[in-house]
Amino acid sequence: MSDKKPNQSRTERAAEAPTDSEHELELLTAENEQLKEELSREHEMHLRTLADFDNYRKRIERERTKAARAGKREIVLSMLDVVDDFERALKHIEESPESVSAGLRAIHRRLTGLLEAQGVTAFDSVGQPFDPSLHEAVATVESDEQEPGYVIDELSRGYRWGQELLRAARVRVSR
Repeated sequence: MSDKKPNQSRTERAAEAPTDSEHELELLTAENEQLKEELSREHEMHLRTLADFDNYRKRIERERTKAARAGKREIVLSMLDVVDDFERALKHIEESPESVSAGLRAIHRRLTGLLEAQGVTAFDSVGQPFDPSLHEAVATVESDEQEPGYVIDELSRGYRWGQELLRAARVRVSR
């Protein structure tokens, strides 16, 4: 059986055939453009998801580093108290036997070496102008030897951890 319409001539049927092909081509082109737009949107969503994940990973790493440093800071501050105790003991070591004093000095050197290996360094304050960002004034003292506003005595040393102030020096200041 034939699809031919009985009242159509061969020319009319030939003219109608390309119209169907053109219509089908237009539909396929429109569908192709729609798929390209959808692919572009999906690609953008994929890139945004990758960027969001990368930002999340970096944020978590910063938070982990910050938490580790905060924990390390607490331990280092506790160790500084032990160093202070050693320094006070070393001032009165003359009464002790040589073996005890040598042992205490060795332990003190080892402890300060461990702190220095972590980037913790003491800074000198005596003779320096008082700086509230580095010093904690615990007293003022009359002095003929030093100009007013200078550190005369250090009760406990100040320490830095890299460029960051770890602990301010506790000092007496001349007036």
